[in-house]
Amino acid sequence: MSMSRQTSRRRFLQGVAAAGTATMLYPAANRAFGAESPNERPVFATIGLRNQGWTITSKSFRFADFAALADVDSNVLGANVEKTKKQQGKAPDAYKDYRKVLDRKDIDAVMIATPDHWHTKIAVEAMYAGKDVYCEKPLTLTIAEGKLLEKVVKETGRVFQVGTMQRSECDERFLQAIALVKQGRIGTVKKVTCGINGMVASPVIPVVPVPEELDYEFWLGPAPKVDYRALPELREGYGGGVPLYSNCHYSFRNWHEYSGGKLTDWGAHHVDIATWALGADDTGPSKVTPLDYTLPVEYKNGFPVVDDQYNVATQFNIQVAMPNDVEMIITSEGDNGILFEGTAGRFFVNRGKIVGKPVEDLESNPLPEGAIEEVYGGKVSANHTANFIEGMKARKQPISDVWSHNRMLEICHLSNIAMRLDRELNWDPTKREIIGDAEANSFLSREYRKGYEINM
Repeated sequence: MSMSRQTSRRRFLQGVAAAGTATMLYPAANRAFGAESPNERPVFATIGLRNQGWTITSKSFRFADFAALADVDSNVLGANVEKTKKQQGKAPDAYKDYRKVLDRKDIDAVMIATPDHWHTKIAVEAMYAGKDVYCEKPLTLTIAEGKLLEKVVKETGRVFQVGTMQRSECDERFLQAIALVKQGRIGTVKKVTCGINGMVASPVIPVVPVPEELDYEFWLGPAPKVDYRALPELREGYGGGVPLYSNCHYSFRNWHEYSGGKLTDWGAHHVDIATWALGADDTGPSKVTPLDYTLPVEYKNGFPVVDDQYNVATQFNIQVAMPNDVEMIITSEGDNGILFEGTAGRFFVNRGKIVGKPVEDLESNPLPEGAIEEVYGGKVSANHTANFIEGMKARKQPISDVWSHNRMLEICHLSNIAMRLDRELNWDPTKREIIGDAEANSFLSREYRKGYEINM
């Protein structure tokens, strides 16, 4: 830990001791946040800039000034520095090492959009450095990381938003869906199906030289040391011209070493809305059963036996026993979206539509005034960053907080563990551990590679 971060944490702990249970704020958090005038705008930095990193940065220029950007790929870093300069009229400072961002006293908050295996380490160190945090979904690589983040948020008093923008930015379809459920428009909920799409397996991906612009050692970070693999075919469009098949950049989602496949990618969106509607934000399932699934490579004792192909599930049907006898199905089949079924009706919602008789009935029997605002906990924000800054200003957690996100994501992590071990898992949502299965519980955490442990 750097001397400046040690000092920040020491002062925080001394402040807590002096203030008792009062929330201790760092000087940076005491500014008047908002977008009314330039000197009232918070100062941000983004760590991890490919694809979603630029997306969340570009959506935030109207609310914040970006003083720094960090990325381990010099091409990505340079391109985004230039784009940021054009947007705000001033170039941000550029760093390969995110720790230089955390050492700066002028930065109020960091936006983290690295691959998933880096999220927790950077977020924890950022909070101890006095920064509020916006971190992309899925927040964690393991369930243990989620518990750690909850502990540090509580200990430091930092504001922390998870980038599940579906809670704020996909118009009001999902909030309307939750309101329909909570207002009893489908009676007692019996079943909810989350369609999150499957994926295709990869061919064998050979070892090739690391691109000159990429610090692959630092990209791996806490993950195991492995060779860089890629095929020469390029992904057009969203992939930004990187290899279509690789164990790096956009394809990181397809490897358990760095992410959790579709279960934690799209699952982090639709399972989130489902658990929110069910009122299960502070609890969890009792059982997770892999009904049928396809892993693209052979597994032994929960680990892939080869390292030259994608290893996350390509197809799946997972049954989850939720509170109040609600059955949740997470599936790669059918339309992407969420189907709610109850004793008095059913409806379907996704980012393009909300359909079904309970929705049609709204024409003659609309939701009560304020029903959607009640779901959201206040005025609905049309921008996820705006909701984050509102939380920073009020020193309260935003709509997508670590606690609700972790409870939802535990379902997705458990689904992956169940498939890797090929068995049903019984879950204790109070202790947050798998019941009677030591091997399965060993998958709730992972060892960080030496030299990349979390600095606390």
